[in-house]
Amino acid sequence: MAAANPGVMDDTAMRHCIERKRDGHALSATDWDAIIDGFMEGRIDEAQTAALFMACVWRGMTFEEAHALTDAMVRSGETISFDRGKGIVVDKHSSGGVADIVSLVAVPLAAACGARVAKLSGRALGHTGGTIDKLEAIPGFNAALSLDTFIRQVETIGCAIAAQTQALVPADKRIYNLRDRTGTVPAMGLIAASIVSKKIACGAHAIVFDVKTGPASFTPRPDQARELASWLVEICKGFGRKAVAFVSDMHQPLGRTVGTGIEMVEARDLLQHSDVILSLSKDPERSRGVQLILKVVAALLDASEITGGEERAAKSLADGTGYAKLVEMVEAQGASRGALEAMELDPKPLTVKASQAGFVQSIDVVHLGNAGRRLSRNDALGGLFVNVEIGDRIEAGQPLARVYGKDKEHVRNLESSFKIGAEPVEPPPLVYDMVT
Repeated sequence: MAAANPGVMDDTAMRHCIERKRDGHALSATDWDAIIDGFMEGRIDEAQTAALFMACVWRGMTFEEAHALTDAMVRSGETISFDRGKGIVVDKHSSGGVADIVSLVAVPLAAACGARVAKLSGRALGHTGGTIDKLEAIPGFNAALSLDTFIRQVETIGCAIAAQTQALVPADKRIYNLRDRTGTVPAMGLIAASIVSKKIACGAHAIVFDVKTGPASFTPRPDQARELASWLVEICKGFGRKAVAFVSDMHQPLGRTVGTGIEMVEARDLLQHSDVILSLSKDPERSRGVQLILKVVAALLDASEITGGEERAAKSLADGTGYAKLVEMVEAQGASRGALEAMELDPKPLTVKASQAGFVQSIDVVHLGNAGRRLSRNDALGGLFVNVEIGDRIEAGQPLARVYGKDKEHVRNLESSFKIGAEPVEPPPLVYDMVT
């Protein structure tokens, strides 16, 4: 069968690529470059592109193909460049989770320890939360930074969290939308190329990934998450970027809150040592969320060639310098310290209580994630506070969760999200693996 003409991708050439991938053959870097170029310029349509992606789902992709696709998508738009001579710039990415406040806390915490953190984040997708949505719950916060402003803020105060602009990796935005509509998201090479293309375009010299595994993640099994983590690290290496990837658990909410603004309040209170959220938590300084935050910050510092790791991160969390950096970032992006600190939760939440005694054996994280999204739709500070974790011993009548917001009376069946049984269970590990 004839190969596609190098550098040219029309209807006929694209059909040949689809047929080769359908039959289990790898496409060349030239093919992938021409495919992205043809798709963006309208010479090949969505039907053929979707057919190719479905073939990738069924037949898989080689590492070389994923690297070539990443490179083609990076070159579809503008890229950011940080001067290495001024210091290493690091980035952090999560594959999506529920009650995942890690970025909100880890970015200012790492910056307070001397790292330079440049993070472009996304919005909520399905039952998972979006870092930009959480930050925009602060009145006045501006996530739509120009590339020049983004670079300048990282260089002056040490950190920035902004929304991805239309100019960066435009091919990924269009392709992901197509994959989402055509059921072609779950292909390891496509997922890895989508994630890494944005990280490379953002200009960081090193990246720390947090790949979730569990029922509420895009890689439900630990082996799938480890595979994705390896792809992410290896593709970054192919672009000359240092990377490390954690494989962390998503069988239960990571933090205590589920929503948008309510998660911003939890992040603020952890950094500020306020009593709004912490007073509701058991042993907040040793919570799963804090443990993962400290590990991620340690990895960001290591990638920045700053010694001290978790000990330095814990000190910055305890002495308030991490909170001071959060305030500095918020003020640089249009909001105020007063606006951040004025965020208050509904003083009369609805309490969901256990109808029986026993042990928490499992938690339906997807159900809780969707409930949090619904509650925050009409109230930026609406959402859930989850009182229990897997393995906890509870009594009948004990609070399982608290519901906040204007629509709290409309939330139903939350107790069903918590499976209570007579037998004790071991909680899942927080981190399954670390791929370097």
